[in-house]
Amino acid sequence: MTPDIGCLAERLAAHPSVRSKLGIARTTRALGLTSDHAGRPGDDAAVLPREDGYDLLAGEGFIPAFVADDPWFAGWCAVMVNLSDIAAMGGRPTAIVDQVWAPDAETAAPMLAGLRDAAAAYDVPLVGGHTNLSAPSVGLAASVFGRAQKLITSFDAAPGDLLIAAIDQRGAYRNFDNFCAALEAPHARLRGDLALLAELAEDDLVRAGKDISQGGIVGTALMLAECSGVGMEIDVSTLQPPKTVETERWLRSFPSFGFLLSVPREEANAVSARFCARGIDAHAIGRVTEGSCVTLTDGADSALFWDHARTPYLDLGASDA
Repeated sequence: MTPDIGCLAERLAAHPSVRSKLGIARTTRALGLTSDHAGRPGDDAAVLPREDGYDLLAGEGFIPAFVADDPWFAGWCAVMVNLSDIAAMGGRPTAIVDQVWAPDAETAAPMLAGLRDAAAAYDVPLVGGHTNLSAPSVGLAASVFGRAQKLITSFDAAPGDLLIAAIDQRGAYRNFDNFCAALEAPHARLRGDLALLAELAEDDLVRAGKDISQGGIVGTALMLAECSGVGMEIDVSTLQPPKTVETERWLRSFPSFGFLLSVPREEANAVSARFCARGIDAHAIGRVTEGSCVTLTDGADSALFWDHARTPYLDLGASDA
């Protein structure tokens, strides 16, 4: 049994990587956005319906300390995490635009190299963007366009569903809590792994989901629960982190390939098998419940991680709610 599960929940809820997402709620309130608005804010990518499916648009900006610490990897991640957002929606990426700020070309060079290398690895074209080589400090952001035939949304998790965590563990920590399994992987494997999400969507096997991002498994579960208006239980005894990685760190880690999926119980084995066939660890780590509480459980012990009704995390409640 995990000792002091109550303390574990408290530490995770107080961790900066989890609490940083509270900035989303402040922004949505300032902009007057709800999940009713165009693009349906709250999903991993904006969704724009079209006659033959959906256009998808996602964007990501990067913490200056991360960019300064590892500028090449930051450039790589600017592509990688955006592609994960498109995949999490059941989509396939079509193009990337970047935004780079630096005091000079030499400083910008490793960021640009990371962008270039990742775009080549994932075979998604960089088609333009914005560059400022006279900026007082470094900055990095990118946006990606994609398309989907069927969607995996953040709004459709249902009580009774199983929560499946699918994470590529064939890697190691790069810096901070970033677990990277992409840099040594064959490029064809990277592309095929991401394409799996669109295949699951098109086969109607997944009800809802998100890519595991800043805040890790627990933060992503909270965002998914709030968007869907449900609760979630995460059974920490089911977690299978890489050797030498503690459960607490794994719960807050940001994997290069990681998705949290809400899956009907009868489809759970089929979904897990699709990932496992590609060498990706995937299994149920919890379930979707009624209510608004995200809890951690271990045997008979449980502890509240977050109640999104009491403390909104994204604060995207529909305007007619």
